[in-house]
Amino acid sequence: MGVELTERQEELLEKLAHRVVALRVSAMAIFLLESTKPLSFLGSQVLVFFNPIIQSVFNFKDYETVTEMIENRDNIEYLIQKIERLQEDQILKEKEMKREKKERKRGRR
Repeated sequence: MGVELTERQEELLEKLAHRVVALRVSAMAIFLLESTKPLSFLGSQVLVFFNPIIQSVFNFKDYETVTEMIENRDNIEYLIQKIERLQEDQILKEKEMKREKKERKRGRR
């Protein structure tokens, strides 16, 4: 898959993926992203339509960048894969921490 992202777009997707994993909602986010992938272009057009309203209420400087990214289904797939990789890393870290905790506990006896 050849996803062409700008540095800013990549940074935003990375930040979003980290946030999803940190909140421990990876499975739900992946399910939602997979199920809405076919409607990504329509979703981006809805965001364009509501741009004046949202920008007047919230100061969201990356709104246009997000709108552009959502247009392309490959970007959605890129985000899903990023979330999956970060989730796997988190699981491995947690397993390692549990193993180290068990070893320390055994060492005390």
